Amino acid sequence: FYELFKRYGCNMQFGGDDQWSNMLGGTELIRRKLGKDAHAMTITLLLNSEGKKMGKTQSGAVWLDPEKTSPFDFYQYWRNVGDSDVLKCLRMLTFLPLEQIDEMDQWEGSQLNQAKEILAFELTKLVHGEEEAAKAQEGARALFAAGASTENMPTFELSEEDFTDGTIDILSILNKSGLAASRSEGRRNVEQGGVSVDGNPVKDIKAVFSREQFAGDGVVVKRGKKNFKKIILK
Repeated sequence: FYELFKRYGCNMQFGGDDQWSNMLGGTELIRRKLGKDAHAMTITLLLNSEGKKMGKTQSGAVWLDPEKTSPFDFYQYWRNVGDSDVLKCLRMLTFLPLEQIDEMDQWEGSQLNQAKEILAFELTKLVHGEEEAAKAQEGARALFAAGASTENMPTFELSEEDFTDGTIDILSILNKSGLAASRSEGRRNVEQGGVSVDGNPVKDIKAVFSREQFAGDGVVVKRGKKNFKKIILK
């Protein structure tokens, strides 16, 4: 805060209410060293039902910048919020009429999944525009709907260099596509029964796939319930 004040004239800092003492320390440092006033304002943190900060994933923070978090991944984050958090998020983060959200208080079971879709679509539309929100929604639905278009699924392209004698093994696919952080993690995923290719479970860590299988529309590789990509040839 002190450096920002000196270099850029920044005299107001906004932050989560968990940073209040740090921000006050900055205003006090500016007052003591420069004899000038600076101000701080906190904003209530968005917490889930367990009291943990929302906006975090295993791979890091959820960003508004599409270069850091794609519109699809942004959509998926909000699509997968907990049942107990969805209505709170709808009230706090969307511009839907409160009367419409209040009606959802009675929703249960599969209706809550509909509420999550509404939340994900509204927030993605707000941040990335309606076109990207529609693409993200269609891509997410395609994973679970037989015969649905995979056009808007997140995609990874394999190059010729990724193949050995015209084939590639499942651990390489998982690692290269980013579905697994390492081959060892991919191995655990396969051994635990959490990997499928085009809906078919893959249980052999030595399973290989031919180059021709990725031609055309490619194949959909899924890890766990929520992580998947369409793998195609470059």
